[in-house]
Amino acid sequence: MSGAEIRGGAGPSTTIFVVDDEPILLDLAQTILQPLGFNVQTFRDPKKALSAFPAAKPSLVITDYAMGETTGMDLLRECRRLNPSQKILLLSGTVDERIYADEKMKPDRFLPKPYQIRDFVESVQSLAQA
Repeated sequence: MSGAEIRGGAGPSTTIFVVDDEPILLDLAQTILQPLGFNVQTFRDPKKALSAFPAAKPSLVITDYAMGETTGMDLLRECRRLNPSQKILLLSGTVDERIYADEKMKPDRFLPKPYQIRDFVESVQSLAQA
């Protein structure tokens, strides 16, 4: 993948929360997004992400769906309660878009795992800068 395909340009104030119970996926997201200029904060526990949410005011929340007792949809609802216009990217290797088809609140984008890095970066860039 060349530098022309993945562009940086995010400002230091562009904070992204990445919430996943798999440490390797948190590391992967950080490895991909930090060189693009994003301030990436990772959380294995959705409750800790919610605690940090009001002070950090992330531009984007990237969350896995399946994380034990709290799902990515639970996190989405809480983030949107605190900030109704919060951008959310939902990732999952266990469910598809039908999981939120009947929900009032939906993520801004959904990516099935495993995802292509290019698709992940494009989704993040378009949501974080929207």
